Amino acid sequence: MPHMEAQQRAMAINRLLSMGQLDLLRSNAGLLYRIKESQNASKMKGSDNQEKLVYQIIEDAGNKGIWSRDIRYKSNLPLTEINKILKNLESKKLIKAVKSVAASKKKVYMLYNLQPDRSVTGGAWYSDQDFESEFVEVLNQQCFKFLQSKAEAARESKQNPMIQRNSSFASSHEVWKYICELGISKVELSMEDIETILNTLIYDGKVEMTIIAAKEGTVGSVDGQMKLYRAVSPLIQPTGLVRTPCGLCPVFDDCHEGGEISPSNCIYMTEWLEF
Repeated sequence: MPHMEAQQRAMAINRLLSMGQLDLLRSNAGLLYRIKESQNASKMKGSDNQEKLVYQIIEDAGNKGIWSRDIRYKSNLPLTEINKILKNLESKKLIKAVKSVAASKKKVYMLYNLQPDRSVTGGAWYSDQDFESEFVEVLNQQCFKFLQSKAEAARESKQNPMIQRNSSFASSHEVWKYICELGISKVELSMEDIETILNTLIYDGKVEMTIIAAKEGTVGSVDGQMKLYRAVSPLIQPTGLVRTPCGLCPVFDDCHEGGEISPSNCIYMTEWLEF
């Protein structure tokens, strides 16, 4: 706005800020202004500039949320002032605090109407920050049961070995559909969730996976590829070393004493020794 004097420009900007028509942002170069959507403008009507700034920072964080420490860093406001603003925004139901599974003693803030990201809640495997080990075990058993029944049906078909083998495979979408129809989950499971369970069966040596090319638009395919799974039975009993947790551990190379992954804090080793 080169045709306006600096004082007039400042008055116009302050007027728009007071009406909630602009977002106030900070950068290394100084203050920045951005026109605000009408819906957000009505929500923040009557709020001061500091409250609008904190709201904008939380909005930019999306459904992953942001810690109060990071809000303080981005806003350059005192912590006491930030805590006061956060409580005020929560009372207006503009934002909400969500406990993160990554740090149980810390809360992240996000807009009130957002569904928290899986990285915050832990997804289907967590309930109130507690890992649902029994639920995971039930899913593990049911997924394996479905693949076993698929393999048995293929054997009973009495067709040639190659056709039997191919028909014993099931896509992750088929397994997902079977689990959904069972109704054993209180939360909505995605195909990604089911593939996580199937991966644990692969690590246990109960299932094998193959990837095939698939036509675009085929149910269960991603980027022209489809994952297929089938239950397998070992031809011979595995050796003693392989039957230990270390024998099939996917993070074996990262395991060492004193590290984040080590024999002394390995839950699988502890359970195996107790058994």
